[in-house]
Amino acid sequence: MKILDKYILRNFVINFLFGILCFVIIFIAVDLIENLDKFIDKNVPTDIIIRYYIYFIPEILKLITPMGMLLASLFTISRFISYSEFTAMQSAGIGLARYLAPILVFGFMMTGFSIYFNGWVVPDANSSRLQLDRQYLGKNVINASVQNLHIQEKNNRIITIGFYDDASRTGRQISIQSFDKNDITHLISRFDIQSFVWDSAKADWKLSNVYERVFGDSNKIDYKQYSVIYTGDIKDLGKISLTPDLIIKNQLMPEEMTLSDHREFIDNLKASGLESAKTEVDYYSKISFSFANIVTILFGASISANSRRRGGAALQFGIAIMVSFIYLGFIKISQVFGYNGDINPVLTAWMANIIFIGISLVNFWRLQRE
Repeated sequence: MKILDKYILRNFVINFLFGILCFVIIFIAVDLIENLDKFIDKNVPTDIIIRYYIYFIPEILKLITPMGMLLASLFTISRFISYSEFTAMQSAGIGLARYLAPILVFGFMMTGFSIYFNGWVVPDANSSRLQLDRQYLGKNVINASVQNLHIQEKNNRIITIGFYDDASRTGRQISIQSFDKNDITHLISRFDIQSFVWDSAKADWKLSNVYERVFGDSNKIDYKQYSVIYTGDIKDLGKISLTPDLIIKNQLMPEEMTLSDHREFIDNLKASGLESAKTEVDYYSKISFSFANIVTILFGASISANSRRRGGAALQFGIAIMVSFIYLGFIKISQVFGYNGDINPVLTAWMANIIFIGISLVNFWRLQRE
C-alpha cells in the first residue's frame, strides 16, 4: 500500500470511527430516554438494563455503519478540498477514482464483514435482548402453546396440529396426510393421532392412539392401529422433519433469525403453501443492507466532490443525518410494496441501493463534465 493510500485511508477510518461513536451514543441515549419510565415501572435491575444495551449495540452498529461510512466520506473529502489537498492530487494526475480506491476497498471489506455480522451476530444479540424484553417488560411474548398449525412437509405431506404446548413439548389431535408425488390429488395415507410428545433422547415424536389408513388401488383401504409408537418406527411414515424448535420458529421475529434460519423459515412457509412475501423481503433486506456501506461511500463522495461550499463539521454531520433518513425512508416505502406482493422481494430489498447508486453515478458524471 502506497503512502498516499495509507494517508487517505487513515483519515477515512478516523472519521468513520468518530461517526460510529457519536451515533452509538445518540442511539443509546434516545432509547434510554424512551424506555426509562418502563424500566422504572417494571423495577428492572440496573445490571439487566446494562445487559440490555450491551445486547442492543450490535443492532445499533448494523443500522449506523452505513451512516458512519457516509459521514466519513463527507468529512474526508470535504477536508481534502478545504485544505486544497484534493487540488494538489489532481495536479499530480491523481483522479477521483484513484483517490477513492483505498476507501472503496475498505468499504467492500466492511460489506463482507457486515454480511456475517448482520446475518448471524446481530440476530443472536437481538434474541438475547428480546428475551429480556419479554421477561422484564412483557414485550413480544412468544406463546408457549400453538393451536391449529398447518405445515406442508416434503411437498407431498400435510401435517395439521390441533394443539401444541412447548413447555411440556406435548400436543394432541395431529393429522398427517401423504399424497402421491405424481398426483397430489391422490391421497396415499392418513394418520390420525390423539396425542404426541417429543422424546429428546431419540429426537423423535412419541405417538399415542394412532389410527392409520392406507389408500390403495381399487378404493382398497388398509387399517392399522398403534397404542404407542414413534414416527420413525412406522414403515409408511418414517421420521417427520417437524421439531419443537421449528414450531417455535414460526413465532420468532425476523430480527431474531440468522440468515440460515431465515432461509429455512422461508422454505418451510413455501412448502406449507403459506404467504412468504413479507418474510422474503426481510430476508433479502438483511443482505442488501450490508451493501449500503458501498452505496453511502459513493453517495457521500459524489456530494462532496461536486460541492463548492466549505461547510464545517456541523453541516457535514447534518447532511449525513438527512441523507440517512432519506435512505432509510426509501427502504421502508419500498418494503410496504414488497410486503403486499406488488414488487418482487429481491427488487424491493435492493431498490434503495439502486436509486442511490444511480444518483451517485449522475453526480460523478456531472463532475466529469465540469
